[in-house]
Amino acid sequence: MSKPDILQIGPYPAWDVEALEARFTMHRYFEADDKAAFVRERADRIRGIATRGELGAGRDLIDALPNLEVIAVYGVGYDAVDIAAAKARGIRVTNTPDVLTKDVADFGVAMMLAASRGIVPGEAWVRSGSWAAQGLLPLKTRVHGKAVGILGMGRIGHEVARRCAAFDMDIAYTDLAPRDGLPTDWTFVSDPVALAQRADVLFVTLTGGAATRGIVGRDVLHALGPSGLLVNIARASTVDEGALLEALETKALGFAALDVFENEPNLDPRFLTLDSVLLQPHQASGTVETRKAMGKLVHDNLAAHFAGQPLLTPVI
Repeated sequence: MSKPDILQIGPYPAWDVEALEARFTMHRYFEADDKAAFVRERADRIRGIATRGELGAGRDLIDALPNLEVIAVYGVGYDAVDIAAAKARGIRVTNTPDVLTKDVADFGVAMMLAASRGIVPGEAWVRSGSWAAQGLLPLKTRVHGKAVGILGMGRIGHEVARRCAAFDMDIAYTDLAPRDGLPTDWTFVSDPVALAQRADVLFVTLTGGAATRGIVGRDVLHALGPSGLLVNIARASTVDEGALLEALETKALGFAALDVFENEPNLDPRFLTLDSVLLQPHQASGTVETRKAMGKLVHDNLAAHFAGQPLLTPVI
């Protein structure tokens, strides 16, 4: 029996590739010099797409594959997939929720701690000899007892809030509506600007897409203020990057800890000139354990589809 043909949009770890190639015929789109020709030559055979959250699958690619049945996203976010185009064709879409939630929350809190306590410049201070030559690093700011705002109380936002509660932080959040079942001392704030005004630290844990694009704009950043810290472990699109850079450059915002950027990995070079940012290479879910679980879920969703079984984590 022939194996289903899958178009692989981006690279995966070796352990995922091995499992996928054992079950499917994988076509490495990301290695092709002429990608349009690569797709044309295989268009009639491709029945599935295996992609990554930030790479997605646009309408042009979906339209070019007449026998496409399923798109499996390696990641929680699927805003880079043209859901309308997929839905119009009856193409199923899956993602990998839950398996990365706690690692992303861990990393967000780690960035908060690193930014607040100067972990990265502290190590540089020691390595450069400045500790011996100049004495102690200039004082930083505490985390415990501060006010935290969670912009988006989904799975990841909830896990961030739970971790912040362990630091005795005052927790408030913004979402479409108040969430049931949360601790009574977690305060719902309907407006992102109002949330930022009361926060010392603002976490962005929103889903991507048109509805949240640029939601963290100039008003939110200025409300967070010159002593505030922005932590983005969501999608780069949720933050107006131009407004963020201006706020950092003018010191209207105190600090930003960022794991995501527009046009990554080719981020705006203005970020590199600032000492008020902590820059990370989109690695919030980057643990061996989580990446193996994500890869297995991509494999298992594809396998379930072609076996005529229910998808494990359907989007549509």
